[in-house]
Amino acid sequence: MSPFLRIGFSSFEIDPGLAYYEEVLNPYCAVYMKEAIDTEKGQVYKQKKPTMYPPWSTTFDAHVHRGRIMHVMVKDRTAELKSEATVALDSLASRCRKENGKLEIWLEMKPQGRLLMEARYYLEKSDAAGQTGADPESVRAGDGLFTLHHRRGAIKQAKVHVVKCHEFSATFFPQPTFCSVCKEFVWGLNKQGYQCRQCNAAIHKKCIDKVIAKCTGSAVNSKETMIHKERFKIDMPHRFKVYNYKSPTFCQHCGTLLWGLAKQGLKCEECSMNVHHKCQKKVANLCGVNQKLMAEALAVIESKQQAKGTRESEIIGREGPIGLGQPGVIRTPSGLVAGLPVSPLPANRDPTGVLWEGPTDVSTSTPELGSEEPLYAVPKKDHQQRFNIDDFILHKMLGKGSFGKVFLAELKRSGTFFAVKALKKDVVLMDDDVECTLVERRVLSLAWENPFLTHLYCTFQTKENLFFVMEYLNGGDLMFHIQNCHKFDLNRATFYAAEIVCGLQFLHSKGIIYRDLKLDNVLLDSDGHIKIADFGMCKENMQEESRTSTFCGTPDYIAPEILLGQKYNSSVDWWSFGVLLYEMLIGQSPFHGRDEEELFQSIRTDTPYYPNWLTKEARDMLVQLFVREPEERLGVKGSIRQHSFFCSMDWMALEQRQVTPPFRPTLSSPSDCSNFDKEFLNEKPRLSCADRTLINSVDQTMFRNFSFVNPGMARMVGR
Repeated sequence: MSPFLRIGFSSFEIDPGLAYYEEVLNPYCAVYMKEAIDTEKGQVYKQKKPTMYPPWSTTFDAHVHRGRIMHVMVKDRTAELKSEATVALDSLASRCRKENGKLEIWLEMKPQGRLLMEARYYLEKSDAAGQTGADPESVRAGDGLFTLHHRRGAIKQAKVHVVKCHEFSATFFPQPTFCSVCKEFVWGLNKQGYQCRQCNAAIHKKCIDKVIAKCTGSAVNSKETMIHKERFKIDMPHRFKVYNYKSPTFCQHCGTLLWGLAKQGLKCEECSMNVHHKCQKKVANLCGVNQKLMAEALAVIESKQQAKGTRESEIIGREGPIGLGQPGVIRTPSGLVAGLPVSPLPANRDPTGVLWEGPTDVSTSTPELGSEEPLYAVPKKDHQQRFNIDDFILHKMLGKGSFGKVFLAELKRSGTFFAVKALKKDVVLMDDDVECTLVERRVLSLAWENPFLTHLYCTFQTKENLFFVMEYLNGGDLMFHIQNCHKFDLNRATFYAAEIVCGLQFLHSKGIIYRDLKLDNVLLDSDGHIKIADFGMCKENMQEESRTSTFCGTPDYIAPEILLGQKYNSSVDWWSFGVLLYEMLIGQSPFHGRDEEELFQSIRTDTPYYPNWLTKEARDMLVQLFVREPEERLGVKGSIRQHSFFCSMDWMALEQRQVTPPFRPTLSSPSDCSNFDKEFLNEKPRLSCADRTLINSVDQTMFRNFSFVNPGMARMVGR
């Protein structure tokens, strides 16, 4: 039997006089396992295994060999901190045996600091190793190396706006930057503007519709440019010459500062445009042309042409054959529609047609002007009651992120508790997440048709925030519960998996890919049934033959076809379902890596580890879910409900919520928060303050279709 040690580092301390290092520099560990090798020059130590970077408060396993040492180095992100120590593994194993197999000591580092280390002694064939004959050092550490000890955030590919062959994406500019269209300063927080991925042109978000220059870095530019020249007769090359600038000057293409002491850039002799040397070949032939003014002029011409076409179609509609047009229904500047008066705007509605459900809102109102009914929303009715944030008492903060906050809220008039998610409009706009927010709202509206999706009662907005009022699911999420018990027993995991299958299949039947299935997004209600939540990553209109290619998801759960840049369909949800089922059954992730690059490589190539105690049916289910060919994956091919893993499941009773959950959360009241992480519960529940100048610059028309009231809300408050 080969012995091995299970080792973990939980904290690092520096001399009190240098304590600022720990907070500011964020230290991390690097572990080098080295073997003693005899050479002609004597004994030397050689590293054969890859360097490990164990996160704090997790563990890794290492075989104990004579002459083997562990070299530990603590570093920081700036490489200014380097403390190290060397430990002989056989000596450490001896000390562990003397202490009944477990040792906790402070490891003194040189030149400074100390490291809190815990070590446990095992034999390879013991239960701790997880399987007979396994090499624990290669992949596993049952006490924590790959256990589910923290929440994992989702990632999403930046949205690309294709304009005149440019590929603009929201960008944070770390230095002062000027818009290449209007020449004004690009200001704001987070991602203030757009930058083309091809030619690096920087612009305001508000100027994206004023770009008239074709992208010089586009592969199709030559043909597009010819069409552009023929139509508008614009082909005015710049006459650039090297120039010495005596004061700070900004490139009028990429918007950033020209650097250097002499000959910092190029200046056009005709229009005085200043650019970097590197930007010269990327500048469009628009010498002397003001893009902003030209774009505005073209817009006026286009609007006149459209108006003319509208008048002609109206004439055809009134005088031509039936079916060629609808009898004259046109909106005129006087506010008349086909001769009928239009109701004046309410005091809390601005000229763009956006209704603020703020303190001035009335209980009933007319539908928003110019709004269109979303795909899944229940049709609005004039008598439906509207809600605003003043109708609720915010009791606790349940969660917080860059997007906004989630509160436990009580509806004043009924005493009913809800979960209210507040999103900051400026962040939604800056991160280009407007469409994702509207998608989430539409899918949540649809969720009422299925018992395993989180239900939405209403949405409303203020000038600064968007609000989702959802059912309060106080049973906690699966990540919270699995952290308490390490893994679920077979019966409990099977029950949760079956209800998740019902929820996923419902979404797929509606042409929706979920794309963010994970333990954190599966909640329990007070009875112990699951509810899938957080639909911001969903993709709509994905029928049987449809495909998409957006890179998004939570790293541990991302399917290989997404990583390979292939077009995909609902197959990615079944891969994520396999990862989630694996975590519920085994208590750790199936694919591992020290960073995202290694993790993604593992997802593309590795075969997950299946312990001996896993049932034959569960193993077969996981193997079929982890098929890397999407069309051959269980869920896409074959019936997942008929798999032997679910042989005892009564699907009809399950869909009616008639199967008794194997676990029921312990709750003391409808407002009980005990199943939520304590991190946020002690914070004061209040909305974040937004930058007033920034909010005033927000294009509010983007959110005009957001407001929604579900009939279930009216029933709940007794209407």
